[in-house]
Amino acid sequence: MKYLSLPDHATRILPFYLAMEEFAARIIEEDDIFFMWQVDPTVIFGRNQLIANEVNVDYCREHGIAFYRRRSGGGCVYADRDNIMFSYITRSDEVQTTFTRYTSAVADMLRGLGLNASASDRNDVHIDGRKVSGNAFYHIPGRSIVHGTMLFDTNMEHMLNAITPSREKLTSKGVESVRSHITTLREHLAMDIEDFKRHVRETLCDGEIQLTADDVAEIERITQAYLEPSFLWGNDPQCEVKRGGRIEGVGSIYINVALNHDTIQDLHLMGDFLPLCNDVGEKLLDTLRGAKLEANDLHKALDGCDAGQWILNLTNEQLIELLAISH
Repeated sequence: MKYLSLPDHATRILPFYLAMEEFAARIIEEDDIFFMWQVDPTVIFGRNQLIANEVNVDYCREHGIAFYRRRSGGGCVYADRDNIMFSYITRSDEVQTTFTRYTSAVADMLRGLGLNASASDRNDVHIDGRKVSGNAFYHIPGRSIVHGTMLFDTNMEHMLNAITPSREKLTSKGVESVRSHITTLREHLAMDIEDFKRHVRETLCDGEIQLTADDVAEIERITQAYLEPSFLWGNDPQCEVKRGGRIEGVGSIYINVALNHDTIQDLHLMGDFLPLCNDVGEKLLDTLRGAKLEANDLHKALDGCDAGQWILNLTNEQLIELLAISH
């Protein structure tokens, strides 16, 4: 795996690094690419999430915290200069297999420092059972992109206040309990952040690719798409029925459904679930269009389909239970 390096040490906004992932995936021929990056205080939320549900916009503006949308699924996270971000790009169409391979490699790297690290069955890496890294992914033809956090240290007050946790998360965990579920590398390691970054690079990578000034200019051009208001704010369609909740091992899923004569005509997906394809909402709509929000109808519509092919760990029964008005 080759490490992707920038030609300078300029301070850049978070969407630049998302664009850098796209550039690497589409332009660079290397099979496996990795790089690390850090940003000023920023909240980044998933492709299918709504700002109003996930980001404490007033708090962010008051404290100078930027917020951006990414193209991958998953949940809302806070990043700052003490929180290292990892990006991994690989030549693969097997998104879930790639994702598992990556989180396992990160856990192995941490174990190399004597830490009791393990990869979860969804998207996290833990030390002694507490989350130190959360990850998300998305796919373009022939390539998979995985990116995530590595909590070396962070401003916990900003982390807890810049993000608006879902009602289910508050009920099941509570804000104080969130602290007990998260750890930082500073709690476990004597080395400083630069020494840790050197360890990561030496462990995971065996060479370097150096970007040029022309490459940076192209990445900056790609960055502009992330800054478009239509992409940042997305859409909250007005639908007649809103269904949703949190599913263990899957995440939160909220579905706004437009009905016509009691049958599904349109829907819009939101939440911190991990999609296994970029057009999961369209595939779900194609499958369910014309069905009623009743268990029998939904069973018939999903016959021969596997919801787990669209959303990580989701079963047909869980989807039906989420949607059905009567069971």
